[in-house]
Amino acid sequence: MIDDFGSADRRFVIKMVLTAGFLLLFARLFQLQYVNAELYGKEAEENSIRNVPKVAIRGYMYDRNNKLLVDNRPSYTVMLTPVDFDKKYLPLLSKILSMSEESIMDKIKLGRKYNAFIPTRIKRDITFAELSLLEELKDKLYGVEIQMESKRSYPTGARGSHLFGYAKEISDAQLEKQKSDYQPGDIIGSTGIEAKYEQMLRGEKGYEFISQNAKGQIIGNFDNGKHDILPVDGFDLHLAIDRDVQTMAESLLADKRGAVVAIDPRNGGIIALVSKPDYDLSLMSGTTPPEVWRALNNDEGIPLYNRATLTRYPPGSTFKMLLALVALDKKIIDENWTITCPGSFHYGNKIFKCEHVHGRVNVVDAIHKSCNVFFYQLMLKVGIDDWSEMGKQFGFGKQTKVDITEENSGLMPDRAYYDRIHGKGKWTQGYLISLGIGQGEVGVTPLQMANYASMLANKGKYYQPHAVNSIVNRETKKKENVKVDTRQVNLSDQSWALVREGMRRAVMELGGTGRAAKVPGIQVAGKTGTAQNPHGKSHAWFMGFAPYDDPKIAICVMVENVGYGGAFAAPIAGMCMEEFLYGEIIRYGKQPLPLEPNEPDEEPSALN
Repeated sequence: MIDDFGSADRRFVIKMVLTAGFLLLFARLFQLQYVNAELYGKEAEENSIRNVPKVAIRGYMYDRNNKLLVDNRPSYTVMLTPVDFDKKYLPLLSKILSMSEESIMDKIKLGRKYNAFIPTRIKRDITFAELSLLEELKDKLYGVEIQMESKRSYPTGARGSHLFGYAKEISDAQLEKQKSDYQPGDIIGSTGIEAKYEQMLRGEKGYEFISQNAKGQIIGNFDNGKHDILPVDGFDLHLAIDRDVQTMAESLLADKRGAVVAIDPRNGGIIALVSKPDYDLSLMSGTTPPEVWRALNNDEGIPLYNRATLTRYPPGSTFKMLLALVALDKKIIDENWTITCPGSFHYGNKIFKCEHVHGRVNVVDAIHKSCNVFFYQLMLKVGIDDWSEMGKQFGFGKQTKVDITEENSGLMPDRAYYDRIHGKGKWTQGYLISLGIGQGEVGVTPLQMANYASMLANKGKYYQPHAVNSIVNRETKKKENVKVDTRQVNLSDQSWALVREGMRRAVMELGGTGRAAKVPGIQVAGKTGTAQNPHGKSHAWFMGFAPYDDPKIAICVMVENVGYGGAFAAPIAGMCMEEFLYGEIIRYGKQPLPLEPNEPDEEPSALN
């Protein structure tokens, strides 16, 4: 009996408290049902619907002739939804997948960290035996499912290890930077073109919406899949690469250490880029066994190292044209300026050698015959400042910004460099003599040298080297050409003519050191180099272009620790140019090619 309970004041207080409580509950109910209906409705829907990501097909790569270079093939991946998996079956899953329980748990914990209701990848590219066992025991392995994905495959003979690069499972460090766009287990481009064009190649994920009950158990497709979002395939890349030249260059360097870079001087497109030793990219596609990764890292040939863009070696005599252009442009010399080469040059108490006694030579003869004495003396006349400035105009001492992610800037020494290394006023002209023949502190990459050859072919016109010509949206068929930087090194026509003529003679005429780079029926211009190496045999260089009057290919070949450039680098360059210009090697036809007038049957040993 409420009337018998306490005083009237007490009853009033109780009534007010109860009334206030009901009013608060009503207000909260009103807020949930009307004010925040949309917000909480979405949250409730998310609790009942699970979105399962669907990976897009990664974009393909084609060569300049539309031949497929980088493909995709089906691959089966084990996915596990953390909230559904019963840990008592962890030993069974570990045994089936030949993985430790600890590694599986690490992946499950990482999946829980991001979203326990979304499947996380446990193992990629499983075998047929593993697939069969998982299907047979799927009633016990609740929460474990098989998802078909894709992995890279390489259908041609072109390996392109350092060019194409590889894509691999995202690391924790990468995930921390990219977590808004990526999830654990996603594939991301890590080296080469795969890394540089990651955002174009990867496409956009799709999502399948699955209904689940309050316990998180899957009921079926939500609304018969009407709201599913299909993945959008990645864009295709059309490269400047010529598959056959790339394959040829790789085969010619197969048992060597070195690099080949060929560029189309008409637009800067990379025709071939090879670094040897290399590795099989298919080993990086899918899951790379730890023992394979360790073997690659411990290999004394350093196959993971890109010699085409990361080495920094003296270029040897291939740098002589740079010095000649400076001297001619500054009118320090002209075509009539000559020196007498006795086979050596004395400066102070030092003797700088030449490979031959060349006698009286002018600038064209000096390039043709690779006379060191001419360029020793010319370097003293030109000096460090103008020489260094010309080198920088040709792109030495800085990156080319090629679109394959990894690159060394090299070293183009200048006055500031010598002041910093030796002390201001503490170095003399004697330090510069060896620079005249591409020795000393100057360091270049084969890519920079191919770019140098391209600019000589173009009479100073520079196109930024690039591997990708265009990007194609597979869905809309829209094609977008890659934009590249251009510039011009302005020198007199006479300067270009004299230097280029010396290069032509170096390949095409007797006495030239680059005659092994000849291509049947085509005028080739080039220059060999033999860069001294304090740790063993010299490094062999060749750089040049063809055809002489209408250049279509510029090339650099560098072979480590073999000796003369004319004997080891020039023949490789000649074969690659022949493959590109003819589409095949024609020199071994049934009918022997006629000898040029006064050409001996046997080439004398090539020097320098």
